[in-house]
Amino acid sequence: MSSESRILAGRYRVGDLIGEGGMARVYRGLDEKLGRPVAIKILRRELAADDTFRTRFRLEAQSASRMAHPSIVRVYDAGEEVETEGSRSYHTPYIVMELVEGTLLRDFAARGPVPMAEAVRYIDGILEALEYSHRAGVVHRDIKPGNVMVTDAGQVKVMDFGIARAASDSSSTVAETTQILGTAAYFSPEQAKGEPVDARADLYSTGIVLYELLTGRPPFRGDSPVAVAYQHVSETPRTPSEVNPDAPRALDAVVLRALAKDPYQRYPDAATFRASLSDAAGGREPSKRAITALTNTLYGPNPRQAQETARTLRQLSTDTTMTRTQSGPPVAWIWAGVALLAVLLISVLIWVIALQPFAAVPANARIVPDVAGQTVETAVADLEDEDLLPIQTTEPSDSVPEGVVIRTSPEAGESVTPNTEIEVVVSEGEDVATVPTILGTSESDARQALENADLAVGIITSRNDPEAPAGTVLEATADEGDELAIGSSVDLVVATGRVAIDDYSGFRLDAATRDIEDLGLIAEPMEDPECIAPAGDPQVSRQSPAPGDVDIHSTVQLYYCTGQPTDGSGQDGDG
Repeated sequence: MSSESRILAGRYRVGDLIGEGGMARVYRGLDEKLGRPVAIKILRRELAADDTFRTRFRLEAQSASRMAHPSIVRVYDAGEEVETEGSRSYHTPYIVMELVEGTLLRDFAARGPVPMAEAVRYIDGILEALEYSHRAGVVHRDIKPGNVMVTDAGQVKVMDFGIARAASDSSSTVAETTQILGTAAYFSPEQAKGEPVDARADLYSTGIVLYELLTGRPPFRGDSPVAVAYQHVSETPRTPSEVNPDAPRALDAVVLRALAKDPYQRYPDAATFRASLSDAAGGREPSKRAITALTNTLYGPNPRQAQETARTLRQLSTDTTMTRTQSGPPVAWIWAGVALLAVLLISVLIWVIALQPFAAVPANARIVPDVAGQTVETAVADLEDEDLLPIQTTEPSDSVPEGVVIRTSPEAGESVTPNTEIEVVVSEGEDVATVPTILGTSESDARQALENADLAVGIITSRNDPEAPAGTVLEATADEGDELAIGSSVDLVVATGRVAIDDYSGFRLDAATRDIEDLGLIAEPMEDPECIAPAGDPQVSRQSPAPGDVDIHSTVQLYYCTGQPTDGSGQDGDG
């Protein structure tokens, strides 16, 4: 059957081929039920019989379907189509996705280095998607320019979660996933070594993509994937500004931090990476000395420089062409030096023996004890034991628990007189804000209420609801009255003001009417004399508006057949 006439699940019409990779082909398609264009990804037939590839394909659909974000290509549906060819049956998995019109980031990178502003914008879009997917518990594990699409409107879309895993998945090492490795030029050192992989592996791969955008090539290249993997594990990358003098040195430190071999030395999360990227793009350039210090901190001293130093020392030690200008110091000088050293040692010994002991702290002085980290009750008792007068003050802290001492003034170790007042600064705990009433309010009112409460609006997701007007807040990730840290984000689910209706053609009129009214819409039956009325209950022949999203509480016209059959013999059927 040709792709133009092929229909999957009785609903998705397969169209032209628009792309293909080593595992699957992607076709332009049409969801005939909803009338919307889609992209259909179909596993290659020669791989469909392999359980590993079918599992990988299924995991891609499961991973991506858990996420709904503007920077991630949406997955609408997935399934398996059974095809018969002769006496054999094939189970071919497919995934129905959002159709994105644009250009792969790989194509931009292939043209050479891109300007800093564009590189920062592309990487920020990738990190925005990763920030969401990591919060959803999904690690992509194959971030590369070929898996990032830039739409015609400039929107960055991350796709292909084919080897993604949940962050808590116990089978998240390379060794346990056989050939599901990622791409050698972009995967992290821990992926290369078969160690456990977490969200920081995605940040490393994003650093590789940023490097390639700035320089026109990845930092590590080799004759084989194994050679590239070895460089990921052991080689120190050159800074982008070394490879491409036109690359801004302001981003060198960002790239080096993202490409740290040790995951604990990288950015802890995508949000921190984004913030550092934004600061570097608008900040001053670091000095070469600062970059060298950072390189040595993250990767150790330059091995080539160490090798050159060792080579120089070996040459000097074996050089027989150099002659001494003096065979050695005179013997008299040696004995004079020994005698002087002996006199000094004897003098120091006599001084130590004659030295009388003295009190380290005068009787009229007190040393402020170190009470930081103690409970306020213990700290007060320790200070009073030293004849000091503790005066308590409080301040919020997000690192010191409530009721625990942060510091004192004067500081610990200072010498003071008895009965000196010591300010004991005690933690009030984390400075928190109370979540205001936002459910049922408009998006703008909810945003203002959160800002007034020193909170921020996080990710906003749209959802159809038959009752709620457009912009009404339906759900939030925090309940009214909850206490959150100042500046925390609250994600919102906002009503679209629309509701989806099905195609009621062929439905009984009363069944279609009930379904529409259950959605809070108004069903308006309309006679259609152009089609023959069937025996029995009236049936819907067409509807207006067409299937898809419509405004809530709007009217749906259901046309039902009322025409009478005509008899060619002129009889009306009663004779």
